[in-house]
Amino acid sequence: MHLHILGICGTFMGGLAAIARAAGHAVTGCDANVYPPMSTQLAELGIGLCDGFDPSQLDGVARDADVFVVGNVVSRGNRLMEAIMDRRLAYVSGPQWLAENVLGGRTVLAVAGTHGKTTTSSMLAHILERAGLAPGFLIGGVPVDFDVSARLTASPHFVIEADEYDTAFFDKRSKFVHYRPTIAILNNLEFDHADIFADLAAIETQFHHFVRTIPGNGHIVVNGDDAALARVLSRGAWSDVERFAAREVTAAVDWTIDDDGAVQHGGEAVGTLAFGQTGRHNRLNALAAIAAARHAGVAPHAALAALATFRGVRRRMELRGRSRGVAVYDDFAHHPTAIATTIEGLRRREPAGRILAVLEPRSNTMKLGTMKAALPGSLAQADRVFCYAGNLGWDPAEALAPLAGRAHVHDDLDALVAAVAREARHGDHVLVMSNGGFGGVHAKLLAALGADEVLGAATGGNVG
Repeated sequence: MHLHILGICGTFMGGLAAIARAAGHAVTGCDANVYPPMSTQLAELGIGLCDGFDPSQLDGVARDADVFVVGNVVSRGNRLMEAIMDRRLAYVSGPQWLAENVLGGRTVLAVAGTHGKTTTSSMLAHILERAGLAPGFLIGGVPVDFDVSARLTASPHFVIEADEYDTAFFDKRSKFVHYRPTIAILNNLEFDHADIFADLAAIETQFHHFVRTIPGNGHIVVNGDDAALARVLSRGAWSDVERFAAREVTAAVDWTIDDDGAVQHGGEAVGTLAFGQTGRHNRLNALAAIAAARHAGVAPHAALAALATFRGVRRRMELRGRSRGVAVYDDFAHHPTAIATTIEGLRRREPAGRILAVLEPRSNTMKLGTMKAALPGSLAQADRVFCYAGNLGWDPAEALAPLAGRAHVHDDLDALVAAVAREARHGDHVLVMSNGGFGGVHAKLLAALGADEVLGAATGGNVG
């Protein structure tokens, strides 16, 4: 089969391309932004790429395509998509193609929730890998231990990051309703994606639809301290349900974890989590992964041992370099809750030195200004805040006014870099937060600081 993928440079669609190629299919694709490293990774797989969405592809690289796989970056009015429809050519969404051609017959382990999907999926895949189960996976980031975001194996186990964003312009259901998992993690649920959801209740409905796809002999691992998820399950649950939470939570749960990492299941101690990830949120991510892995046959003590070797995910508190005693980190945080927990995790790990938060409000929800009122509180633990105001329809200076002199807003990236470099001093931690490439700001900061140690490079591509 020859697939031509529209929107191939997004993390999901690029991962799907790699999986399709590994399954023996011919794959080509196109996107509006074809550039390294995603373009390089795809080219190394023998995948032909076109820059842009010109209809001439139908008479060129895609002339023999059996099906066009359409990413959710593509909308009506896209010239190539319009030509595909006019010619009555076969097209399908990425999630549907994956479900019909890869996931069928496998034990699918799906990780859903507003926050922590990528990290928890990576932890779960790592646990299964260390247990010898060699899972396939498709994750919206790059786990350091695998160095790829997707792979196809002969294993019956497949881990997938289950995103609630819509599937395609012709299928407005959430992506995750296509996956039909045997084991599902529901990590947390808050309002997000204001560009497609009117309110939290609308997202809860999509999660309810997701729960409806889990078989009766399947398993749901759910955060027992999340009111929105409780409402979702109150609408119906037809599978085994296990709840997890931090030890201090008073609700009845099956799994708990202490601040020191001690894990209990059914009130009995099973071991202690010891790994390099910071923050309460990562302890809960790990607990969810341990609980889910047990249903795949991995004992909790073996999962704990595996997590002791887990090295994290790129762009999740990733140290990018140091200069003159200043550390520069990269993180994907873009929702106020994620911003707050990321800063809190860094503060706990590095209690000495100031935190200089550098923020790009880039997500569709942030661009709309839906959560601007929550930003000052989410940044409260930062000593200084530098916000990039490019392409926003609201005034971040006004939104961040409660932070007074601690907040600085720039609509020019070079000016922002210069301001951070002037402010930074020995012992500081510069925490860059964005769900995009942020104009290569990490490298620019290190160059402005006179970097003496550069450790990594951010991965390109969007999450679609």
